[in-house]
Amino acid sequence: MITKALDTYFPQLAKMPDLKAELEDICSIHTFEAGTVILNQGAYIKVIPLLTSGLVKVYKVEAENGNEVLLYYIKPGESCVMSVTTLMKNNPSKVKAVIEEDAEIVVIPANKALEIAKKYPKWNEFIYDLFNLKFDELLQVVEILTFSNKDTRLLEYLKKEAMLKNSQIIHTTHQQIAYDLGSSREVISRLLKKLEQNGHVNLKQGAIELI
Repeated sequence: MITKALDTYFPQLAKMPDLKAELEDICSIHTFEAGTVILNQGAYIKVIPLLTSGLVKVYKVEAENGNEVLLYYIKPGESCVMSVTTLMKNNPSKVKAVIEEDAEIVVIPANKALEIAKKYPKWNEFIYDLFNLKFDELLQVVEILTFSNKDTRLLEYLKKEAMLKNSQIIHTTHQQIAYDLGSSREVISRLLKKLEQNGHVNLKQGAIELI
């Protein structure tokens, strides 16, 4: 199963026979249900995840009030770049990672990930490319937070959710959106009503349809 997972979702790693063989030897595959917290902010990194199915959300938790702000998503074929960089410095995690959709993950033990980073340049290329990708996503978050009004920010969030889940109907709650955007349920409900009045969405019971 690990061989198929690497070949399908991580071809850039699977192309190097020695690296692939070592990953097959040290990795294991785990499944997680939606809602599972796989990394808490402040915890030390024990494993490096390689996502093969499902979706993971990565949050920054504000120390003062406990509000969570969605930073980026981890999709199949990706890993948590923040976990890798934190592991390299042996620091506690600065982010929280939560399973959004039931997921299957190839897990690399943290100590083995450090050894791989020293032995295989191809692994470091993979992490570097992933870091660039996630850095671009973070810049988009900063741009929306800094320069966009709340209506635009909410609409961009809904569009991203629809794209990642390949559906114009997003099954979620106003409270969950508030968590993701570091807002309150009352504010999100008001903004959604405004988006509906402007013809951007249809509000349904437990779901939002993008128009």
